[in-house]
Amino acid sequence: MKWKNRKKSSNVDDRRKNSSGGGGFRMPSMQTIFFIMPLIKPLLKSKFGWAVIGLGAVAYMSGFNPLSVVGMGGASSSSLVVANEEKDDEQAAFISTVFADTEAIWGKIFRNEGYRYEEPKLILYRGETRSGCGLANSQIGPFYCPSDKSIYIDLSFFDELQRKYGATGDFAQAYILAHEVGHHIQHLQGTLKKVENAKQRASGKAGANALQVKVELQADCYAGIWTHHAHKTYNMLEEGDIDEAFNAASSIGDDRLQKQAQGYVQPDAFTHGSSKQRMTWFHRGLKSGKMKDCQTF
Repeated sequence: MKWKNRKKSSNVDDRRKNSSGGGGFRMPSMQTIFFIMPLIKPLLKSKFGWAVIGLGAVAYMSGFNPLSVVGMGGASSSSLVVANEEKDDEQAAFISTVFADTEAIWGKIFRNEGYRYEEPKLILYRGETRSGCGLANSQIGPFYCPSDKSIYIDLSFFDELQRKYGATGDFAQAYILAHEVGHHIQHLQGTLKKVENAKQRASGKAGANALQVKVELQADCYAGIWTHHAHKTYNMLEEGDIDEAFNAASSIGDDRLQKQAQGYVQPDAFTHGSSKQRMTWFHRGLKSGKMKDCQTF
């Protein structure tokens, strides 16, 4: 994707250096306190135990969460260790540029419809940070929070996307961001609130899941719309970019993820849609460029 020498968004809050695990002291969460108390009590009975507690406290204040070795504490060590800071900064610059592209494109689309586009915020972090929807950590993946109208992205997710799911390329990352911006569009339209209300009336978990799938597929379609108009505006697409988006959409389809995790597919547990569905709706938005063609409901 051609992106250099273009405007970066001013609506980016870069917390990579300040995220939990990135160095410096932070108060432990209540979840962490409740978990460690049964472990600490036996240690208080001996000098060796007090020494262990002291070492753990020093490690924690230095930015390392001792609970990460037992799978607790949110951030994984891989998300906190940046092997190449220059590369990490370039990735942040890329995401900020793509985000600026979404602002410009969606601003124009909304103006053409007679509305004003309210720009979201983008929060970049590594490890763990706070959001208007609760604690954000590297295990959650990118998400949109309607409460503070912000998109949260731990840059280590893109490393995992490539390493674990084989979704490579910068446009795979652009697609992920554009999908989350799609959720912001849904928030502005009132779609997210309507769906949450409908979930309360849905018949069981399967019914609520089916509604969420429609939300996610529409966000994929909106990502396609952005791609359609952004390429017309910036001539940004290079050979293989669309294939990268398709590969990313396929890699994180519910059927593929379920197959990898449990060996079988359970459609009524889908929350984002199958690989085929996600690719289909992205392509629909890409081809059309019109919001009316993204009616998944």
